[in-house]
Amino acid sequence: MRKKFIHTYNDIISVENLLLAWKEFIKGKRNKKDVQEFQIRLMDNILELNRDLTALTYRHGKYKAFNINDPKPRNIHKALVRDRLLHHALYRILYPFFDKTFISDSFSCRLEKANHKAIARFRYFANKVSKNRRKTIFVLKCDIRKFFASVDQQILINILKYYISDENILSLLSNIVSSFSSTKKNVGLPLGNLTSQLLVNIYMNEFDQFVKHRLKIKYYIRYADDFVILSNEKIFLQNLIPEISRFLSENLHLSLHPDKISIKTLASGTDFLGWVHFSDHRILRGSTKRRMFKKVKENPVAETLASYHGLLKHGNTQKLKKKLDLVAQSLVL
Repeated sequence: MRKKFIHTYNDIISVENLLLAWKEFIKGKRNKKDVQEFQIRLMDNILELNRDLTALTYRHGKYKAFNINDPKPRNIHKALVRDRLLHHALYRILYPFFDKTFISDSFSCRLEKANHKAIARFRYFANKVSKNRRKTIFVLKCDIRKFFASVDQQILINILKYYISDENILSLLSNIVSSFSSTKKNVGLPLGNLTSQLLVNIYMNEFDQFVKHRLKIKYYIRYADDFVILSNEKIFLQNLIPEISRFLSENLHLSLHPDKISIKTLASGTDFLGWVHFSDHRILRGSTKRRMFKKVKENPVAETLASYHGLLKHGNTQKLKKKLDLVAQSLVL
């Protein structure tokens, strides 16, 4: 039996929660023109939003679309400040509840579940499966095709209904979810919404639970749309692929990227989360390395270097650190 969400609609839309959400939302955005304009009449804007939400007349606004390359091309959709404030108000109430329903080995967009934690977990699993490097490890690596753009909004709402009984909360969530469509109506979530980060984890939690409790897979890690399964048996992993594909297709209307399904020995190298992992060490992926040097050349300041040194400490990168420092010094000089 699933746990039920006990907070009320008023807990989310209260002026107090909207003000607390504003304090979280504004971090790092004080110099943005649209944020400054909203802040000039902050209390008036918050009270107006609260009135619309109370009267059930709130409607999510349109999005501003733009492209980024980080590292691959992505289409980002930016909501109005008023809507993004509401996203934060929802998130700060919904996240603590839903995070407790997730498996411990799903990462990305979760507190204390950053990239380096997933990498450390991968290393821990590798040691367990290999019996401290005495047995061969095979790694099944998969990627969900067009992840955000393929989320079926009605399936998502039905999942939310399992947990949330308050009709006003469900209506508000439906309002936000349906404010965006990707390739066709009622499909997709926008990259850029804070709520999307939580909603895709709620959506994929159905798959996580299937893998852990139906397939009974012990050594499974998911980070957003990438996931790996470790085993000593290659045939076992091969037989999992059709079962995984069937569940994703039938239950979530998602599909595996056909060009990103692989089963390799760990000794030959597994590319996962920006690193190529081996039995006894890991090295930075070539594309990540090239992007790092490009960023440093574009902006050779202490903050950029510190950021990349933080990344490099998670692998075998002594030579790379020295080269990075030399490149930065030559640019400054």
